[in-house]
Amino acid sequence: MESIDPLLLRHKLKAGEDYFLLDVRQPFEHEHFNIGGTLIPLDEIFDNVDSIPRNKPVIVYCQKGIRSQIAIQRLEQRFGFNNLINLTGGMDKWRKLP
Repeated sequence: MESIDPLLLRHKLKAGEDYFLLDVRQPFEHEHFNIGGTLIPLDEIFDNVDSIPRNKPVIVYCQKGIRSQIAIQRLEQRFGFNNLINLTGGMDKWRKLP
């Protein structure tokens, strides 16, 4: 599974690189703090698979990086996605960036 460190992602986003950010947390978590991603909670991911692009890198994130790993595994196995990248440490690690 491919992954990216939050600091590297932040630099790439600031440089204008085009990513689709996919937040698989619950709505209350997304409302509390997010980085502008599209919210599709993990338990709704299969119902919204058509909302996830296949033509550019998709950064999947959650609070700690575990639910995002599960989402990636499920999407790759069931739907053949090959453009999914896990945000290492999730929002917990992102919030600790300098």
